Amino acid sequence: QVQLVESGGRLVQAGGSLRLSCACSGGTFSNYGMAWFRQAPGKEREFVAVINRSGGSTYYADSVKGRFTISRDNAKNTVYLQMHSLKPEDTAVYYCGATRGTWSSRPGVYDYWGQGTQVTVSS
Repeated sequence: QVQLVESGGRLVQAGGSLRLSCACSGGTFSNYGMAWFRQAPGKEREFVAVINRSGGSTYYADSVKGRFTISRDNAKNTVYLQMHSLKPEDTAVYYCGATRGTWSSRPGVYDYWGQGTQVTVSS
């Protein structure tokens, strides 16, 4: 059973930076496309970024393009989300997801999810 554990979320001022990590265990990490989603109170889970199995391809939501970078280290079974120029509207619980299928911006295709890490951006 694959388990995902996110970390790195905290309170940060607008304009600041954070790096989130998602550690994977219980499966062959390099077999999974990995993505970050986020969910603010009262809103649906929103796609943020996705990376393919090898790490050679990435795709971002327009709202974070140019500010966030997704990466992965298959030797460490970890996917990262580097966030710069944070805005109050980035405040949310950030989740990582793993899919054995085609990497996607749709949450429904992800087979496994972590418990989330809270990111709060103050103005």
